[in-house]
Amino acid sequence: MQGNNPIFGRAEGFNGRHATYDAAAPSAEELQNMYAAPSATPVQTGRMTYDDVIMKTGITFAVLLAGAVVGWMNPGLAMIGLIVGLVLGLVNAFKRNPSPPLILAYAAFEGVFVGGISQIFENYAISGRPLDGIVAQAVLGTLAVFGATLLVYRSGKVRVTPKFRRGVMIALIGYGIFSLVNLLFMWFGSSDSAFGFRDGAFGMLIGVFAVGLAAFCLILDFDFIENGVKQGLPAKFAWTAAFGLTVTLVWLYLEILRLLAILRGE
Repeated sequence: MQGNNPIFGRAEGFNGRHATYDAAAPSAEELQNMYAAPSATPVQTGRMTYDDVIMKTGITFAVLLAGAVVGWMNPGLAMIGLIVGLVLGLVNAFKRNPSPPLILAYAAFEGVFVGGISQIFENYAISGRPLDGIVAQAVLGTLAVFGATLLVYRSGKVRVTPKFRRGVMIALIGYGIFSLVNLLFMWFGSSDSAFGFRDGAFGMLIGVFAVGLAAFCLILDFDFIENGVKQGLPAKFAWTAAFGLTVTLVWLYLEILRLLAILRGE
């Protein structure tokens, strides 16, 4: 088979012209040693493992938390973190192969945004009235949703089917369009609310829907990780899994933070 890659096309084994070598038959002792040798592990064969995903996700979140500390101490940097994080997020999402430096850069700038916006909610809120403890509540809520979603997925009660994927994608597109319209309304409309259409009872309904949608996205993340390990994806795709989990969990945290602010009267 001849590949499109010019390097492979010139390499023996990819161009159909194999070199021949005189190889001596292995001895009985060599055959016995080969048989007794332990089978190669996924790490030795360069395949993705659960440990890979856990380690890469841990590194990504460590960078995210470091950025969050910077953002908490300098909330004025939140907008910069948001814009740069959004750009890097889109770049990473459309890359065919994961780039660890770009993923970690995304985590750093997204952390700055998360830390800054969290500090504003905790100490200033929207109307100037502090919402003491709201960040801790949002973190606990995020962990609770993550844990519950993981338990439900591991129980096998939720199956990721093509229909399930299509449903989540349609819901994501619809939610994205609504969020864009709401953002434009907040910028150019005559709304006095900091959340635009996402205020009051309707805002709470949208918030609950968004949290549920983020949980469904977590299920897709778990499914990608499980199938990636089973199918023996290259180890580099552990970074893709870490990036996906980071994006989903940050989104989930922000939705819970906003929902709690609405529930507390902001």
